[in-house]
Amino acid sequence: MSITRRQWLQTVGGAAVGLAGRTAQAVFRQAAAMRLGFSLYGMKSLPLMQSLKICADIGYSGVELPVMPDWPAEPAQLSSRARINLRKQLQDLSLDLLSLMDNLPLLVSAEQHKQHQERLKAAGELAHDLSPDAPPLVETVLGGRPETWNDVKERMVDLLGDWEQVVRTARVVLAVKPHVFNALHTPEDARWLVRQIDSPWVKLAFDYSHFERQQRPLAECLQAMLPDTVFVHVKDNVQVDGKTEFALPGEGTIDYAGYMQRLKAGGYRGPVVVEVSAQVSNKPGYNPVIAAERSYLALQPAFEKVGLRIRT
Repeated sequence: MSITRRQWLQTVGGAAVGLAGRTAQAVFRQAAAMRLGFSLYGMKSLPLMQSLKICADIGYSGVELPVMPDWPAEPAQLSSRARINLRKQLQDLSLDLLSLMDNLPLLVSAEQHKQHQERLKAAGELAHDLSPDAPPLVETVLGGRPETWNDVKERMVDLLGDWEQVVRTARVVLAVKPHVFNALHTPEDARWLVRQIDSPWVKLAFDYSHFERQQRPLAECLQAMLPDTVFVHVKDNVQVDGKTEFALPGEGTIDYAGYMQRLKAGGYRGPVVVEVSAQVSNKPGYNPVIAAERSYLALQPAFEKVGLRIRT
């Protein structure tokens, strides 16, 4: 009798959860305290090495590298020598490599699904090349449309199960992020999805800005997701001409001191990374350096208020 992928995952995962869990914990080392980073998703226009120095000079403890096609840190564009140089600069600047960002829609054709698995494999290799002692996680949204969730969620379990095999083999943790405009868009559905996979290699990325748009209280969202969360993106929402747009941290109404206190009290010790939305960076006159500086100035007091050091 044939079994479904979910049954296979539960059988294999249940038998190996102890060993797999220890392995994942050994690879993805949680820090002693939260670290504030900046995603270079907001600095595509700048040379990679320049972006790193800017972030270090501002005071960030680490960075997120986007690895999508045509981005400066795309794995296919980084030779062995380039990886060595990039690793050295991160070390010289005392910057942690907190995460790699990709954008991998899950509900795609069979051929695209294979291509996305190859991208995950390449991201895993890059993670170990750049930070072998503490490989960064890989985070991604999953695509789709909110209204289709109930129709596609079972298929998403099966497809995400394929990704789990890739990241487990690559020895890199995958953090899946709910998005207000995607099929996976609520905290409860995010928790449900990763618990169907039931793997230490597939966890959640939390970005409250997407739930704030749904008028969901922060405490309620954290209660649903925090036990499975290994990564946090931060940004705000503002009203522009009667429409809601993403904005830099500090430009909206999120209480970041209260936010950080809830994370700390909940036992979270992973990265807190500024993500500059394309809704911001695509505007005329956008300056990535100013965006990074303003975001830091908005978040630094929140970290200090709850007794968190940004850099050791």
